[in-house]
Amino acid sequence: MRRLKLGVLISGTGRTLANLLRLTAGGELPAAVSVVVSSRPDALGNQIARDHGIPLVVVDARKVRDIETFSDAVYRALDEHKVDLVTMAGFLRRILIRPDYQGRIVNIHPSLLPLFGGKGMYGERVHRAVLAAGMKVSGCTVHFVNEEYDAGPIILQACVPVLEDDTPETLAARVFAEECRLYPEAIRLYAAGRLRLEGNRVCILPEPGLEG
Repeated sequence: MRRLKLGVLISGTGRTLANLLRLTAGGELPAAVSVVVSSRPDALGNQIARDHGIPLVVVDARKVRDIETFSDAVYRALDEHKVDLVTMAGFLRRILIRPDYQGRIVNIHPSLLPLFGGKGMYGERVHRAVLAAGMKVSGCTVHFVNEEYDAGPIILQACVPVLEDDTPETLAARVFAEECRLYPEAIRLYAAGRLRLEGNRVCILPEPGLEG
């Protein structure tokens, strides 16, 4: 299993970034965060990158509105740090997918896609929609990123129950606990070369030596 250089894209609190850093520091993830790219100069997660001495590049989405210009700025940072895998961690701006990054950008979404995904569906909005729909289960999805919001090939999903007395906050906490487990598992599979894209499907290959 190779050790990956990760580029982490953030727009908010950086909770997922913090989880990845905890796991890499503890040797539980075969990776190191090489650069953090933030779409907001005031994102709380920026300070997490600074506190860990990780290069931080801010591409202000409120000032750089053209998607090509914005995408180019993000890729310059990723190229400079020679990242192997890009992990979106609460990143709220769409980017164009450069050909050499196809199958190298992943995201985690706090619902069971394709339900409750798409533009504007993030954070508490997702959990409110789940509760309003009367769902009995929710969960999270790790997927490869394409140029549509939350529409790329699904790698892994995990379910959590929706309880009768749930609020958006209690449901969010239960889903985030699964995100903290599922996202690293997807990264491990990628590092082990066990993810194969077949059209819009992701096949998880068996561990070497366990075929058949």
